[in-house]
Amino acid sequence: MKLLTTIAQHVAVSPEQTAFRNGEDAISYSMLWNRSDRLAALIRNSCQLERQTPIVVYGHMGTDMPVSFLACVKAGYPYIPIDTSIPMERVRLIVEKSGAGLVINTTDSDIELDNVAVLYTAALQLEQKEIIGRDLWVKEDEVFYIIYTSGSTGNPKGVQVTAANLQSFTDWMTSDFPLEQGKVFLNQAPFSFDLSVMDFYPALQSGGTIHALTKDVINKPKLLFENLSSSALQIWTSTPSFVQMCFPNPDFNAEMLPELDTFLFCGEVLPLAVAKELKERFPQARIFNTYGPTEATVAVTSIEVTEDLLAKEEALPVGRPKPDMHILVVDETGNPLPDGEKGELILVGPSVTNGYLGEPLLTENAYGIVYDMQAYQTGDAGLIKDGLVYCQGRLDYQIKLHGYRMELEEIEFHLQQSEYIKSAIIIPYAPEEEIEYLIAAVVPEEHDFEKEYQLTAAIRKDLALRLPAYMIPRKFTYHLTIPMTMNGKADRKRMKEEVFA
Repeated sequence: MKLLTTIAQHVAVSPEQTAFRNGEDAISYSMLWNRSDRLAALIRNSCQLERQTPIVVYGHMGTDMPVSFLACVKAGYPYIPIDTSIPMERVRLIVEKSGAGLVINTTDSDIELDNVAVLYTAALQLEQKEIIGRDLWVKEDEVFYIIYTSGSTGNPKGVQVTAANLQSFTDWMTSDFPLEQGKVFLNQAPFSFDLSVMDFYPALQSGGTIHALTKDVINKPKLLFENLSSSALQIWTSTPSFVQMCFPNPDFNAEMLPELDTFLFCGEVLPLAVAKELKERFPQARIFNTYGPTEATVAVTSIEVTEDLLAKEEALPVGRPKPDMHILVVDETGNPLPDGEKGELILVGPSVTNGYLGEPLLTENAYGIVYDMQAYQTGDAGLIKDGLVYCQGRLDYQIKLHGYRMELEEIEFHLQQSEYIKSAIIIPYAPEEEIEYLIAAVVPEEHDFEKEYQLTAAIRKDLALRLPAYMIPRKFTYHLTIPMTMNGKADRKRMKEEVFA
């Protein structure tokens, strides 16, 4: 595979350059390559897995995470990244649904899983040189990694990204964006979130350094800005929400990050106000807005946000398709719509992935063939005007909140598993163009709590066992009934009016 071959070339030319760092913990290109070779050989020799059997890599921003990723694909296996912030019940579900043959635990903590071997990297001795043949590497049409996203039935869905999908993405990133050789990239997103791919693999393909932020650093403003001040960052990759979180600090500007020359945004809407604020704080930096679902390998459109664009647009476009992709806008019956008319965005081309692991029906419903190429029905509403794509929210109940894509129905499913709830629906709170938080409108079961806040705390505790923190509603409101439509479905419009009354 070209990506792995290119990383090997960087190893040969600049073996001591830092490939990945996390605070004081760092790993050079030679260490990354050699340690992943040895781990790949160990997996091949000791685990006896069939080729393309998924391997879960569990951890949070440690140097053994990238080592494990490369080890898996060098040995011919796709990896499934799972962050430590994911509840253990969900981890077990992903392990079971994926048919994973091995879990690589990169943390110091024990994890209890049934019917699957767990390999603890902290206990491994990988000093002995092992040879792993390039003929074993994941091939172009094979699955390279699997990202699990939110599913409407309460079960997460595993998106299968092939080596060819990833190569198409990294080639585009390193050719169409100003990502020159050897730059320092911000890694803000956990590896279980596909935004992390936007910095991780383009950095490795271009011989750069990945500067990872842990959740402990992100959650403490003093540590965060101390970290950024000493980072020498050049490429900023994040959701708009994350950079917006930095704005309350007036020192977050070009003086703090003098080498920062490029902002890359994906994962959610980039508001005009955020782009304008960045232009003021970093006048010399270039800002790029991008768009794409996990099912089409991170991003498939881009546009540079210039002063001219900010002056003439009310809502920013997500840009033009990458050169090897087609984007169609279709009506409810699948017929193409003319320029300027709103419909569903259909993505066509080599970025579109192989569908959902072990979910043929879901795959058939979302994927297809157009122009003899793989196509994905995004469920996103949008239009194309003068060659620019505009994304205008979801056609269904799938949303993006702070960069995380989720199904409202999945959260509702887990709410209704609580012993304290008869029924519930989720209402996104979006006073402007982006969703700020989620509200749970709940019809409670009989309970012994004296105060509503005590009931809310009990429900939150239930949800925390089953859902990541970013999927738990911020606000809970309580009602006698949820209004229904004529066809027997929850009347979300009336419920929303009631909540906001």
